[in-house]
Amino acid sequence: MGPKGARTPPPRPHRRLTWQKLTVMPAMLTTVLLATLVWFRRADLDAVSRNALSGGQVSKALWQHVELTVISTFFVLVIAIPLGILLTRAAFRRATPVVMALANTGQATPAIGLLALLVIWLGTGMKAALIGITAYALLPVLANTVTGLKANDPTLLEAARGIGMSSPGVLARVELPLAVPLILAGVRTALVLNVGTATLAAFGGGGGLGVLITAGITTRRMPVLILGSILTVTLALLVDWLASLAELLLRPRGLAVET
Repeated sequence: MGPKGARTPPPRPHRRLTWQKLTVMPAMLTTVLLATLVWFRRADLDAVSRNALSGGQVSKALWQHVELTVISTFFVLVIAIPLGILLTRAAFRRATPVVMALANTGQATPAIGLLALLVIWLGTGMKAALIGITAYALLPVLANTVTGLKANDPTLLEAARGIGMSSPGVLARVELPLAVPLILAGVRTALVLNVGTATLAAFGGGGGLGVLITAGITTRRMPVLILGSILTVTLALLVDWLASLAELLLRPRGLAVET
């Protein structure tokens, strides 16, 4: 109780890093990878399986997959966030339905079909794969950026303008910080989408862990298929965990709530 019987407002709940958040997922993923390694050491691989996994092909495929994910996510961020900001400005709001419809079309299109069209147009290789992955993951970041900026309290924006802030200042110091939680959630979704979609890059000559999965299916070698699948799932879970940490660390103070 405060002075004169006034009730002291309760502290604002917040999310914070805990030891469970920092250790449970890495421990689980490490256990899965170690179990997979032990299984492979004991597995009786034939010549076809050994050929598919030899010569550093596993590490090469893993690195290509990480590269596809990182580069495509970079392009998603540099396209979707500025475009989302632009679409919430008064001069461009009429274009919002058209742009969002195009973004929805990009994600509604089957990823393998989109990649096939890009390969026909651009030829095989990483370029076509990156464009396809980027187009497929634009929607979550774009939609969350637009939604986050539109959800800002107009009275806060008016108060910021009332104290003399310019439009860029209001955007940078008020609108974007308030929209950060939703934008980060969209980025997290896009990252996981990119890891999954990158497996299809193998069909267009873009490399990645999809090469192992495809080789396992076409040669009917379960060890190769299982290894490619486990590495893909592990990478997706690792990326999701890292993104969840980034959400906590990058979220402006006072905006996060316990869930």
